[in-house]
Amino acid sequence: MTRVLERPAAGGRTVEGVLGRAAAELRVGRMVWRREMIHFFRDRTRMAVSLLQPMLFLYVLGIGLARLFAGSGGGTRAAGDYLLFLFPGVLVMAAQAPAISVGSSIVWDRQSGFLREMLVAPVARSTLLLGKCLGGAAVATCQGAVVLASAGLVGVPYRLDLFAALLAELALAALAMTVLGAVVAVTIRRLQTFNTVLTVLMGPLLFLSGMMFPVGSMPGWMAGLTLANPITYAVDAMRHTVLAYHAQRPSTMLFDPVAWGSWHVPLGLELAIVGGFSAVALAAASRRFSRTG
Repeated sequence: MTRVLERPAAGGRTVEGVLGRAAAELRVGRMVWRREMIHFFRDRTRMAVSLLQPMLFLYVLGIGLARLFAGSGGGTRAAGDYLLFLFPGVLVMAAQAPAISVGSSIVWDRQSGFLREMLVAPVARSTLLLGKCLGGAAVATCQGAVVLASAGLVGVPYRLDLFAALLAELALAALAMTVLGAVVAVTIRRLQTFNTVLTVLMGPLLFLSGMMFPVGSMPGWMAGLTLANPITYAVDAMRHTVLAYHAQRPSTMLFDPVAWGSWHVPLGLELAIVGGFSAVALAAASRRFSRTG
């Protein structure tokens, strides 16, 4: 009689191993996320200085441009409308500095040797990168929330549901900028070169997002670059949200939504574009980061 040896069923041990590995990855990712948060909130000087630029942009340059609108025949209401138009872009500007600083920390950790110590940990390298990006996006969102607290000065109503929606959209924009900084950081090894490249890249990316002027008033070549910019859709999505809660729609043509030809891009698709860009860029950065020695 032939005895058939049955292979033990792959049961609890395999499942437990998978769950244990997932828990370890989650724990390490949370530690990296927490490190980014601690580093930022301990440096209060950097926090204050990085808030200075968007505040000056909105309440100095913005008021000056608004007065120019009013003086050109638009009246006082046109001035208020322009500040309201500018506000979502300033929120993104407030999130920009802490978002791209994650890229700087990656380059600095590589130069100081700390990154090599992180890479020998028995976890996926993509987990380390994801923890850094989520930490940078969280810090950037917190900083944008400080600017959001002044929303009443430009006519944005103080409503909990409105602020929750704006913070969610700001977090998505912050993640996109953080991941973009990480893509550059895993490619460039010198900190000076990284800072130069990011300065050259993030300036046009921000100003070609429709934050200061409506896309419909731009020349064709500029409008094409603006429509190819994922940050454009984050800024326009926040404008959609602000207008949905505003008591009276502004009278100017500043708030025409972003359009592809004659078709206005809906809010859901705008958020999907920003989220899709973040996912693709994160995948590219993770693949490059996995090859880092």
